[in-house]
Amino acid sequence: MNQPLAYVHPGAKIAKNVVIEPFTTIHNDVVIGEGTWIGSNVTIMEGARIGKNVNIFPGAVISAIPQDKKFEDEDTVTIIGDNTTIRECVTINRGTSDRKKTVIGKNCWIMAYCHIAHDCIIGDHCIFSNNSTLAGHITVGDHVVLAGMAAVQQFCQIGAHSFVTGGSLVRKDVPPFVKAGREPLSYVGINSVGLRRRGFELEKIREIQDIFRILYQKNYNVSQAVDIIEAEMSATPERDEILLFIKNSKRGIMRGYIGSN
Repeated sequence: MNQPLAYVHPGAKIAKNVVIEPFTTIHNDVVIGEGTWIGSNVTIMEGARIGKNVNIFPGAVISAIPQDKKFEDEDTVTIIGDNTTIRECVTINRGTSDRKKTVIGKNCWIMAYCHIAHDCIIGDHCIFSNNSTLAGHITVGDHVVLAGMAAVQQFCQIGAHSFVTGGSLVRKDVPPFVKAGREPLSYVGINSVGLRRRGFELEKIREIQDIFRILYQKNYNVSQAVDIIEAEMSATPERDEILLFIKNSKRGIMRGYIGSN
């Protein structure tokens, strides 16, 4: 903490065992929890709320004002959960008057050169590979993986336990438990590898697969598929999570891969 080559504003609230490397700048109205390490040449701006045991690598800029011309210096924040790692040159903007906050959950891994724009809400245990980019107002569930250079359009939602392949352009909502890829972005199967790694039993994985077969491989429209899933599939937390996601989707969900039908 006692680093003469770093600048820490007197108004910042920093736990005693935080490590701050040289040439880092920490602005006013910043809170940093115990055990956090902040590398050199990091800039942490007003409104940052950083949890415990967070690692922030050199060149990152946290809680800069939004890249939004409508922003009028509202009192907003950036929240970063415990045990999250933010690699080199990541940029995370604070919220606007819409949600008033940008949130990165606990135990996330945000790799080099990622950008997370204003008002994004990111769940726990997410992995964003290098150069992934999120526009504003995006919601991402727990255990989501974005492969390198994926780009997500504003206001999209990405459901929990989903996987988006590298270089993908996400223009529609991605339901939970699936793999998404190709151009335009399409359903290419369920994320069975990720689900097995997280302890989902084979019977549960098959149940999820059956739901998405009805949705994407039976030539029904979305409304028809939802009605059939509700009528024919037993109510489970996973079934209900999928149905609720689809019903609440404002942009509409991504299409099914034409070559698989």
